[in-house]
Amino acid sequence: MEKLKSLVPETLKRMIGESSADDLPRTCSSLVDFLLHFEPFHQMVRDLADPEVALCGKNKEAALESKQKGNKCFLSGDYANALDLYTQALIVAPMDAHEDRNLVATLYVNRASVLHKMGLLRECLRDCNRALQISSNYAKAWYRRGKANASMGNYKDTIRDLDVAKILELTMGGKRQIESEMKIILDQQNSTSNPSIQQYENTSDILDEPHPTGLRCVATPEKGRGMASTGDLPQASLVHTEDPFSMIILKPCRETHCHYCLNELPADKVPCTSCSITLYCSKKCQIRAGGKMSWDYPNNQRIHENLSADLEKYIAETTLNVDSETDTEHIPEHKHECKGVHWPAVLPSEIVLAGRVLVKSIIKRRGSTDIFNLREILDLSHHYSKTPPERKLELHIYSAVLSYCLQYSNDFELPINGFSISQIVILISQIRVNSMTVVCMKSIDQHGLEDIGKFSSLGGGLTSNVEQVRVGQAIYTSGSLFNHSCQPNIHAYFLSRTLFIRTTEFVAAGVPLELSYGPQVGQWDCKDRVKFLEDEYSFRCQCSGCLKSSVVDCEKEKLKRLPNIITTGNMEHHLQAEEFINIDDIDRVAHHHMQINSLFHINPGLCLKCCSYRDLESSSAAANKAWIIIRRLQDAIVSKDVSSTILVDALSSLGVLRSTFHAYNRRIAEAEDNLAQAFCFVGELQHAMEHCKASIKILEKLYNPNHIVIGYELVKLSSIQLSLGDCAAVDSINRLCDIFSCYYGSHAYKIFPYFQFLKRREKQTSSLKDQQK
Repeated sequence: MEKLKSLVPETLKRMIGESSADDLPRTCSSLVDFLLHFEPFHQMVRDLADPEVALCGKNKEAALESKQKGNKCFLSGDYANALDLYTQALIVAPMDAHEDRNLVATLYVNRASVLHKMGLLRECLRDCNRALQISSNYAKAWYRRGKANASMGNYKDTIRDLDVAKILELTMGGKRQIESEMKIILDQQNSTSNPSIQQYENTSDILDEPHPTGLRCVATPEKGRGMASTGDLPQASLVHTEDPFSMIILKPCRETHCHYCLNELPADKVPCTSCSITLYCSKKCQIRAGGKMSWDYPNNQRIHENLSADLEKYIAETTLNVDSETDTEHIPEHKHECKGVHWPAVLPSEIVLAGRVLVKSIIKRRGSTDIFNLREILDLSHHYSKTPPERKLELHIYSAVLSYCLQYSNDFELPINGFSISQIVILISQIRVNSMTVVCMKSIDQHGLEDIGKFSSLGGGLTSNVEQVRVGQAIYTSGSLFNHSCQPNIHAYFLSRTLFIRTTEFVAAGVPLELSYGPQVGQWDCKDRVKFLEDEYSFRCQCSGCLKSSVVDCEKEKLKRLPNIITTGNMEHHLQAEEFINIDDIDRVAHHHMQINSLFHINPGLCLKCCSYRDLESSSAAANKAWIIIRRLQDAIVSKDVSSTILVDALSSLGVLRSTFHAYNRRIAEAEDNLAQAFCFVGELQHAMEHCKASIKILEKLYNPNHIVIGYELVKLSSIQLSLGDCAAVDSINRLCDIFSCYYGSHAYKIFPYFQFLKRREKQTSSLKDQQK
């Protein structure tokens, strides 16, 4: 892309850089004229859109090689590597020809065998079903399914699975072995009264809550369209839920999260049928994203020759797409990219998302490519005129590239001209301003253990931390209408790909409902927040947090301290500024300070805490060195290599930072948190608890005491306290549950499953506390 941008003529660059939204048809037409006669552009499009040269296509030889390596690992008992190799083979195995589908079915059965050895029985069963959906005549798949059902106690299904396997088995020795195993299982069935285990879990269940009051779109002079409630909203009210108009997974999460629902991938992940990049958590997500494939089984008649009516019905039920569901209204998001082509893998996420929005709109209009309607695909704002010249050129080129790639990949003819390209430029501009980053919450254990909730005594305690993982980018047409505030009154979160919005405080009827697009008050300085929002969203924030709160609160704290540390000079005029603290007119406060400037001076280097003078240059150098050591500690935590030397250096650096910066500096809170994590990692939980409390103390000054940021820190603190046997964990857990219930309501336990462990331990600790009294 950079090379292509550099080859655009300077006159055309200048025309594009100076263009407005109304100029787009002309500038895009000029760019198309240039690109049509520019061979490097056409070569780039061929590299992106030709499946024959793409790196994302299927490769049978690579699949067979991975299969053979997996077989060797399985025979040697290296099941973890065998699982990875069989999965890799499934990802690149083609499914075009009949023999290719047999290979895929075999790989599913091989992986099912590994999953059975690893005790992952439900996953084993699902892989057997997937093999049978491709090849229902596969005796080994029925046999492996029967073994999995037997291990799960599903004896009735086991007998039926092995019955089918025996009929399909061609050798007499194989038939006798199956009969022998059926006899053993029948004896087990007669000797146990355990009920069978349910085969499938409904993991997509979402708790329903009534929406209290309707929302309406309102117009404000400063922010344009926004959303407000028609009635009063109590704290923690669920005010909005919405599925995305279109969504794309972010590149760092391609191998760890489902490309459709964005949940973490299980061991039995499902690959795309046509490309080697996209992965899904289930067949249902695969079908929703890429469409349903129909299989032709030429030899299926053989399976029905010797079957009873009961077994025929059982086979039909088993070989249906049990993971899928009929959804006539659903439009597959990945289908138009699902050709093994390269462009969806290498173009930026927002460009691929624009392609999905465009194709979805055309399909909804039954294939109509009436380009005059494309501008109304998303009835959302954009700020093209405020876009920097370099980015305008980038938008033009990406729009042209996307048009050609879509034309290569689709069955309908997409017109490519100046006007059509201009509409895609506007569409990408809308996405850049209005798309939302989809995040999921992840619990991290400092000792690398996965079974959150097992707490032991000092020295062996398990400690938990919470972080947000950015997994996707999506367009929510109604969700995008909620305006921004650095002090928001609503909180947005996600369950899978569904957006939920909940109030974090009481909101009166008609008051705008506002969420935060970026850093909130307490996270960044006001000027940094304002610059970030201008750069990313092209507006200057004038919310209450940016107009007064951070500046006034800071000045108010200074005014409270000054009379106690300075005994000379006339302070009368300075203290009179307090009368302006509670008003909105910050200009009057600044004017008042300017008027008294000649009467009161604080020279550079004067410490407002102890009234001593410091060398600013040396203090700055020492602080920079301290920050470097703190960053080194962060790297050590990530690499799980926290040494005593780095801990000592970090503690010393923290002392330097505390003596240099304001006591409630946000970065000092982060340094305290890093030390808490490091001490957790080395097992020194008492020190970890002290630093965790110090971090929370700072955060309570920067945010309100019930802010979600405090809740995240309380997860760590409560788990440390439980591991130490500290009865104060009861109060910490109750407090974090109150905070999370405010921000997540009834979904708190679904988003943070380890809450049940924390609550269980809280009850045990509370009971012990009562006994001690």
